Amino acid sequence: MRTFLIIGTVVEILLVAVVLAVYLAAVARSLLRTSALLGKVAFGVRAIETQCDVIGPAVTKINGQLATIAGALDGVATMAEAATGGPAPAPSSRRRRD
Repeated sequence: MRTFLIIGTVVEILLVAVVLAVYLAAVARSLLRTSALLGKVAFGVRAIETQCDVIGPAVTKINGQLATIAGALDGVATMAEAATGGPAPAPSSRRRRD
């Protein structure tokens, strides 16, 4: 009986070791796939970053042009008031049908 218990214990230990090895192999495969996918994502993010490098200078240029336009609007409004004899009418939100 004692020999049977010893053999049973050894078999259980081997079974636990095999199951752990199988799960560790599955985790390793999953981590390798995840690593490959993260590499692709990093490559894509770098490509997007490279393509978006031109946005910063373009936005600065556009902001400068908009600041110039905003500064000129006061003069245009003053000229419109002088031409019409009063404040310029507010633009209508309705569209006229022609």
